[in-house]
Formats: sequence, C-alpha cells, structure tokens
Amino acid sequence: MTITRRHLCSLLTAAAASSCLPELAFAQAAFPTRPMKLLVPYAAGGGTDAIARLVAQGVGERLGQSLVVENNGSAGGNLATAQAAAAPADGYTVLMANQGPMVVNPHLFKNVRVDPLVAFDPITLISAAPLVVVVAPNSPYKSLAELVGQAQKNPGKLTYGSAGNGSASHLATVLLAQTAQFEAVHVPYRGAGPALTDLLAGNSDFMVTTVPSVLGLIEGGKVRALAVTGKARARLFRDVPSVAEGGWPDYEATAWYGFVVPKGTPKDVAAKLRAATVETINSPLIRERLQNEGAEPVGNAPEEFAAMMEAESRRWAGIIKKAQIGVN
Repeated sequence: MTITRRHLCSLLTAAAASSCLPELAFAQAAFPTRPMKLLVPYAAGGGTDAIARLVAQGVGERLGQSLVVENNGSAGGNLATAQAAAAPADGYTVLMANQGPMVVNPHLFKNVRVDPLVAFDPITLISAAPLVVVVAPNSPYKSLAELVGQAQKNPGKLTYGSAGNGSASHLATVLLAQTAQFEAVHVPYRGAGPALTDLLAGNSDFMVTTVPSVLGLIEGGKVRALAVTGKARARLFRDVPSVAEGGWPDYEATAWYGFVVPKGTPKDVAAKLRAATVETINSPLIRERLQNEGAEPVGNAPEEFAAMMEAESRRWAGIIKKAQIGVN
C-alpha cells in the first residue's frame, strides 16, 4: 500500500485528535480547577449570609476548591443578581437565591432588568424556615388572636417594623394582614436588628422576623413569640402555635434559600455543584446547624426547585399587587 503525503497528513491529524480526547475529558471532569464565587445579595452578618457561609464551606471542601462568599445587598439584592446573571456560565459563579431577589423583586421594583426565573438554572433548594411573630415582653398581647383582634378593632393604629421594604419580614406581615383582614402601619428599617431594638423600646407593636435574627432574644426572654409562619409548629418552638393553628389555615410564609447558576451552565458542572450541596446539607453537622437556625434541609431536584420558584413568583405577584406596594 502506497501512503501518499495527503494520506499521511490525515493519519497524523486523526492520531493527534484522538490523543487529545482523554485530556479533554479529564479537563471537563476536573471541575473546579480554581476557586469559585458565591454571590450573596444581602449584607454580611444576616440570616441569609450565615446559611450561605455555612453551606459554602462544605461545598468547597467536597469539590476541592474554595467557594468564596461575596456580599452585595445594594438595590434590594438586584445588583448582585444582575452581576451573577451576567457572569460566564461555567460554574464558577453561583448565586445564593431566596424569595427576595428571585420571586419578589421583579414585582416590587420598577427598574428590575433581569428576570431571575429566565436568567438562571436552578441547582437545588438548600433549606426553608418559618418566620416568627414577636412582641415585646411587656406587650399586652399574649396571643396572635389578641394582637389581630386589636388591629381589626383599630385599623391603622398598630405599627410593625421590618428588615426593609420588600424583605421577608415585611411581606410575611403584609400577607398576614391580608389573610386576617386587618390594617397596621409599616415602619421599614435597615435590617432586622434595628427593627427589633425599636420593638424592645416600645416604638412598635409587633414584628414578623426570621428565626436567626430573634432566636437569642426569645431564648433570653427579651421578646415573646406569638406564632410561627409555617403550616406546622417549628422544631425550635414546640410551644408556639403556627398562624394556621391560630385560625388562619391558608396562611404560610417561609424564608427559603437555594443555589442557582447562570443560564446555560454545563449540566455536568451543575450536577457536581448539586451533588456537593446536597451532601453538605445532609451531613450530620450541617444538618444540625441548619436546624439550630430554624431551617430544615431540603436538597430537591432542579426541576422541583424551578417549579417552586415559579409558583412563589405568581403568589407574591398577587399579594404585592393587592397591597399596592412598590419600590422605585
């Protein structure tokens, strides 16, 4: 057989290509080869940040590279969300997703330019936790029914603080007012801490807030818990009824946290991130720490997380429209 110059070149080209295949496969399988970034659309020190850092450490350890947390709470988390959406879809940028930036802000803010449900691929829902309705220890209200009854008899007389316009604490209270049919005056603060300080000082009547922000105060007897906002009682507060138990069975509001990545991230990369995340939150140590924060680990499939966010987006759109609230 005579080998022509053209035939020889073809053989050499094929051999070179085949020799690269294992290297290419190894490069794909090696993700990650450098540190990753977890964008948290809230300031450092809050409940979302605490859970983000807890899970990020475990995910980084399992993947062999650091998952570095970067906080940016500007514009209600919209800026960090936009930054994550614009990042390369290579798995090296992850967004800490929760109800604010993902399913509330598009209906609340007039200048949101990113549709989070379109711009991201879901990884998994990490955890969900109820909020708590609290009053000062010297408050005359010993139950949620007493508080609601007073608010119904005196529309617009009671005041409540929140962690800010559009925050989980604000919208959980808006939903409570709509469900129980009462009116109260909203006083937004820059975080749960200042709102709780004013509650203790007697400058507001009640507050619905996240468990991490108020757990120490409840345990220390500094505030009184009247109800939790999940459908059932919370593991940490066995003696505290749910709002549903108190006579409003349709009410439910939770704070939830998950991971999403820019749209188009390779499926094998997303699968690695999900596997490391699920393994982390189901480890005994992390599970216990999440539960100590009032959160229950979830770790569902991406499709389930996507469906949940779509349903939540529709629900909060209706609540916000009915309440006629918005942020410029």
